[in-house]
Amino acid sequence: MASIWRYANPKKFIETSDRVLPVIAWGAVAALVVGLVWGFFFTPEDYRQGSTVKIIYIHVPAAMMAINAWAMMLVASLIWLVRRHHVSALAARAAAPVGAVMTVIALATGAIWGQPMWGTWWAWDPRLTSFLILFLFYLGYSALWAAVEDDDTAADLTAILCIVGSVFALLSRYAVNFWNQGLHQGASVMRAGAIAGDTQERVSNVFAAPLFVCMAGFVLLFVALVLLRTQTEIRARRMRALLARERMG
Repeated sequence: MASIWRYANPKKFIETSDRVLPVIAWGAVAALVVGLVWGFFFTPEDYRQGSTVKIIYIHVPAAMMAINAWAMMLVASLIWLVRRHHVSALAARAAAPVGAVMTVIALATGAIWGQPMWGTWWAWDPRLTSFLILFLFYLGYSALWAAVEDDDTAADLTAILCIVGSVFALLSRYAVNFWNQGLHQGASVMRAGAIAGDTQERVSNVFAAPLFVCMAGFVLLFVALVLLRTQTEIRARRMRALLARERMG
């Protein structure tokens, strides 16, 4: 465990992330290109939804990362509260805009997908509603960071907000299981059966294979963006500290 915490040193973090970032970024590009081209151009139309179903290759990975981004922020925030490692707090801050964008993509593609399937762009479905609230928490989290001048105080307050918001991240993931009513289908990626049918059915292999590639691409893209943004946050914090010393001097 001691070897892990050495990456909490900002200099060590930047050095290590500089080495791995190109590999992760190019891996994200490759996975996204392969997954999206494969999914949109080399899979058949669904027997129920036609070509509309192909939005799954953007909607599902984006929704997955919207929730998991908040989970990553929660872990980083807890590390900050317990061990006071500044890199973890800055990593949580760096992940928030990325998670917010993923949430917007999931909401937008869900509306585009839902309109022809449900006959409406939006419904106050438990999962859709909890996802919208999660997006508002993302906005509130970023706004709180910007509103508080002292970085350590901002990290403490946003960490508490992150813990509270985790309830809605959990609801976003399991809302269909908690409430039986609602338009949104249940889990379909890990079940046996055909795509887009009963809530007990699963995405068939012809659709699932490129979907998993897209999901991997979104994960790598998220990691790359968070590493890059965390580096930027570290450098910005150093710059603010240097400017404060100059003013005091």
